[in-house]
Amino acid sequence: MTKEEKLQILNRFRIVSITEGISMLVLVFIAMPLKWIFELPVMVTYVGWIHGALFIAYIFILFPTSRKLRWPFVKAVFALGAAILPFGPFLFDRKLKKEMKLIQEVG
Repeated sequence: MTKEEKLQILNRFRIVSITEGISMLVLVFIAMPLKWIFELPVMVTYVGWIHGALFIAYIFILFPTSRKLRWPFVKAVFALGAAILPFGPFLFDRKLKKEMKLIQEVG
């Protein structure tokens, strides 16, 4: 696999990961307070549906990415755990940026 292919796979995963992370933050810190404080449950319905779809996309892209880039099992599990925590995708993204930089330097 070429350096460009690896970077493209990582970049695609990062986009889905960050998007999923943002949707979780919107759900937890905007939609849920609107539901419980201001009694507006409709936001949770829509944002929850969007977040669910992005979470499924994250899972579907995680496994091929980890297989193609030959991530250790622990790293794949960490990526899965990152999707469950509100700020997890952003923390995991720091590792992905380092990996992208290493691929650019070494190949």
